[in-house]
Amino acid sequence: MSAGRLLVMDDEPRFGAFVEEVARDLSYDVKVLCDPTEFKGVYAEFGPDTIVLDMVMPEFDGTEITRWLSAQKYAGKLLIVTGYNPQYSKIAKTLGELGGLTHVERLSKPLRLEELRRALRA
Repeated sequence: MSAGRLLVMDDEPRFGAFVEEVARDLSYDVKVLCDPTEFKGVYAEFGPDTIVLDMVMPEFDGTEITRWLSAQKYAGKLLIVTGYNPQYSKIAKTLGELGGLTHVERLSKPLRLEELRRALRA
């Protein structure tokens, strides 16, 4: 039985592969994107109930996608990750919650294996 559908949006392919491997071990169906311009189309087609979202990416940043998810009335889990200033993820979390997102969690890179497992199981 599947744990759900996970969409990973991160411009670092190695991080996306790490999340994918951990999530598949937890029985998630997983799609990984490295190009943020593909996010909206894949989101609409795949219908994720969990999203791992990087904050700092070329062309788009995580706050833009978080606002868009709020406008879509996304009801799933949003795991915001960053390897930069944690203030980025704090701002995105606040924007998401103000926009009606109900399950938003902040994680920092480098992400430990157990921390990722815990966040995906929660």
